[in-house]
Amino acid sequence: MKFLTINRNEEKILGIKTKTGIIDIDKALSVYPKSEIPRTIMELIVGGQDSLNNIKKYLNEISIEPTFLVGEKEMDWGPAITSPNKIICVGLNYRKHADETNSIYPETPILFPKYNNTLIGHQKKITIPKVTKKLDYEAELGIVMGKTCKYVSEKDALDYVFGYVITNDLSARDLQFKSSQWLLGKSCDHFCPIGPYVVTSDKVINPNNLNVKTIVNGQVKQNSNTSDMIFSCEEIISYISHHMTLTPGDIILTGTPEGVAMGASNEQLYIKEGDIVSVEIESLGKLTNEFVKENE
Repeated sequence: MKFLTINRNEEKILGIKTKTGIIDIDKALSVYPKSEIPRTIMELIVGGQDSLNNIKKYLNEISIEPTFLVGEKEMDWGPAITSPNKIICVGLNYRKHADETNSIYPETPILFPKYNNTLIGHQKKITIPKVTKKLDYEAELGIVMGKTCKYVSEKDALDYVFGYVITNDLSARDLQFKSSQWLLGKSCDHFCPIGPYVVTSDKVINPNNLNVKTIVNGQVKQNSNTSDMIFSCEEIISYISHHMTLTPGDIILTGTPEGVAMGASNEQLYIKEGDIVSVEIESLGKLTNEFVKENE
């Protein structure tokens, strides 16, 4: 199934992508009330398999009416995951990306955080902070955890996943390398667009074999596959869980492939005012954002 977040009146409402259209769960519940149905993406994920089963049963029981369908073009998109406990990113996890930046392949996953201030949805305008001149795009597969796990094995790791999502690990390169820690360049406001949908894990046959693209103003900049990852999704989840407890709704960004602006061998074309950046991942859809200048 595909889930999303609808912004409305400062609330973040659960949306469900169906063949008929996008269902606004609040509007559906106003016509067909049922107490055990989650109203937000976080309630759905925390509720586990029971919540997912309840949603499926509910959709089979009701009639899909135009009054609670929302058009994709008219919708105010929220971040697909709204309030994760943790956003954990993996650096240098694609072989060709490490090659283009003249980096040694890491022996263990390189981890760093982003925070909830970085989250923003599909079709939202993102302000380029005036403190950077080198804002870069990074297409990444996001893993959304569905169960609490600690010391999970690689063999069982994917059983703890709720679903997968498209993310863009925006990076201010001139801030990122001001110190030995990458935090400053990774966690400016709205540096983690995420969406449009969270696709449940049963709909993604193999997360380690998905095509990944970044398109800037109609030009393909990144074009790769998650099979180029140094550490697989299973390895990443297991590794992190051996160092900290993963909880439902946590997001793991699994790294970016080659083709980032920083890795260009000639002119490095960083994101500028007016640029439209789209990230596409096989089976997950397309995440698009426009970039605007920060007011002086």
